[in-house]
Amino acid sequence: MVLLIALLIILLGAASWLGYRQMFRLELLNQNLVINGFLIAMGVLTLMTIAHWIGVFPQSVAARVTMGVYTFAAGFFFGYGVRLLNMRKEAGDIEYIYRSFWTDIAPNLIAIFLVAYGIYRTGVLTLGPFTGIGITSGLSLVGFGFWGWTVHVVPEFRKEGLLMLDQFVPWKQVLAYKWRSEESLQIDYLTQNKKLSEFVTYIPPEDQLLLERILGGKISEYEEERKQAMQELDNE
Repeated sequence: MVLLIALLIILLGAASWLGYRQMFRLELLNQNLVINGFLIAMGVLTLMTIAHWIGVFPQSVAARVTMGVYTFAAGFFFGYGVRLLNMRKEAGDIEYIYRSFWTDIAPNLIAIFLVAYGIYRTGVLTLGPFTGIGITSGLSLVGFGFWGWTVHVVPEFRKEGLLMLDQFVPWKQVLAYKWRSEESLQIDYLTQNKKLSEFVTYIPPEDQLLLERILGGKISEYEEERKQAMQELDNE
C-alpha cells in the first residue's frame, strides 16, 4: 500500500508538470483527433474487459490501473489550470471581455459543481468511507473543474495581449482585424510556431466602438514589433 501511494504521488507530480507545460493544447483538437481518441479509448476498454473475463486482468490490478488514470487526470488538469492562471497574470488587466450568462456564469457554475462533487466523491464531506477509487476519481473531478474554471470560452482582450481559451497572443503578434459581419470580428495573428492563424468572435453592437479603440491603439503601439515579426516570417 505504501508503495502504491508513493507511485500515485509521483504520477500526480509528473502529470502536473506535463499539464503546466501545456503538452496538449485545445487548438490542436479537431474532428479526426476526437474520433480517433474515442476509438482508441473504446478499444483499450474492450481489451481490458476481455482480459478481465479470461482472468488475465484481475479486479485488484484493474483497480490500481484505474486509480493511476484518475491520478494522472487530476494532476494534468491541476497543472494546466495553474499555468492558465499564471498566463492571466502575465497578460495583465482585462480591457474588454464579452460577458453573458452562457459565456461567463454558466461555465463557472458547472466548474463549481464538478469541484464540489469531486470533493464529495473523495469521502471528505461524509468522513468516509475512503477508497482508492473514490479518492482518485474525486481528485480528477476537482482538477477538471479547476481547469474548467480557468478557461474562458470567449477571448479576453488584456493589457499585454489576447487570451483565447488556453493560448496567449501578445499584441505584437496580432497582425490585423476586420469585421466579417455586423457582429463578427476576425483577428489575424501569429502563433507561437510563427504560423498565420485567425479566429472569429461575436461582439455586440454596443461594445464595438470600445473594442475598435482598443484594437486601434494596440495595433499602432506595436507597429514596429509587428513589422519585424512579419519580416522574420518572410525570411523563413
